[in-house]
Amino acid sequence: KVLWRVPQNDIVNKNIVSQRDVLLLIIFKVVLCIFVLAGYYVIMKILAIDPGYERVGVAMLKKTASGSGGEKLIYSDCFKTSAKLAFTERLYLIGEEIERIIKKYKPKAFAIEKLYFNTNQKTATMVSEARGVFIYIALKNKLKIFEYTPLQIKAAVCGDGRGDKKQIITMVKKLIKINKLIKYDDEYDAIAVGIACFASERNF
Repeated sequence: KVLWRVPQNDIVNKNIVSQRDVLLLIIFKVVLCIFVLAGYYVIMKILAIDPGYERVGVAMLKKTASGSGGEKLIYSDCFKTSAKLAFTERLYLIGEEIERIIKKYKPKAFAIEKLYFNTNQKTATMVSEARGVFIYIALKNKLKIFEYTPLQIKAAVCGDGRGDKKQIITMVKKLIKINKLIKYDDEYDAIAVGIACFASERNF
């Protein structure tokens, strides 16, 4: 003789609750995995500049936060301005070009070579003014600024600070895949600035 029986409705309700809890747990785990993977594979982009006003080396590099796959070159160029133009017009043109690149590729950081003063003080002053234009535009677009001396860039790319132009070009080609012919050293120098930034910084 059955003295006590669990009502059928209670059993059904418990099964429904149990299935719902399992489903919610699965959904929670899936969402958690998506967030973890998104943080792990977030792409960091750097706009790197070899400053000038006659020729400007420009490179856009990317890397995942996990570091998997190494650095990749998205875009590079050597932007030139005509010597026939007034210096102020040339500053305007290089500024417009950098802003165009930022809007197109949407980097999070901006790396630029620090000015190296050579014997030509006039050239150094004009390049310094060009650097001011680049840094202003980067800050205007809320990019984090990183600056590196030629010694720091050579050390990051060549292993020491005594590498010459030829060594830098050779090492850049070994460190990152370049699917194009590059005519001007300025473009290689910009890529080297980007490589130095990724080697030196961990968080943007």
